[in-house]
Amino acid sequence: IIAVALFTIIRRWHKTDSGVRVMDPLLLKVPVFGDLMKKQAIARFSRTLSTLLSSGVPIIDALEITARSAGNWVVEDAILKARTSIKGGENIADPLSKTAVFPPMVTQMIAIGEASGGLDEMLSKVADFYDSEVDQAVENLTNALEPLIMVVLGGIVGFMVIAMYLPIFQLAGTITE
Repeated sequence: IIAVALFTIIRRWHKTDSGVRVMDPLLLKVPVFGDLMKKQAIARFSRTLSTLLSSGVPIIDALEITARSAGNWVVEDAILKARTSIKGGENIADPLSKTAVFPPMVTQMIAIGEASGGLDEMLSKVADFYDSEVDQAVENLTNALEPLIMVVLGGIVGFMVIAMYLPIFQLAGTITE
């Protein structure tokens, strides 16, 4: 009961602004799942920005919309800081490379796309790459968890069998005495 109450309190706190600012950076640092969430956020950023740019939305507006749909406060903050720098005249890749969110490969591909005039196509390629990375990571995680789930289920079934038969054996032992 205490665990459920604690989980509920943390979940509700995470929905507040201060909770998001504390929990989202921590979630990105969780060993396996943090990397997965970061890749998913980069894929979502790239796909959304690519779609908006190919639809003719101005880059400043597209970055604001993309930031709101980031799904993680750290990523949203990085995008909004980049948006401010871009508004000041910088190109897109430089402010993104200054954040710890976007890997060098992403910022280099964005710089190439920006220089060649095909930013939306390059962002689409980045999104495809990270979508496949997320799919592969989820598949690997599922394959790694299958044996663990089997062991846990086997333990539960074994516990239930012992819990059912132990009283019967004790009763049989008392009757024979």
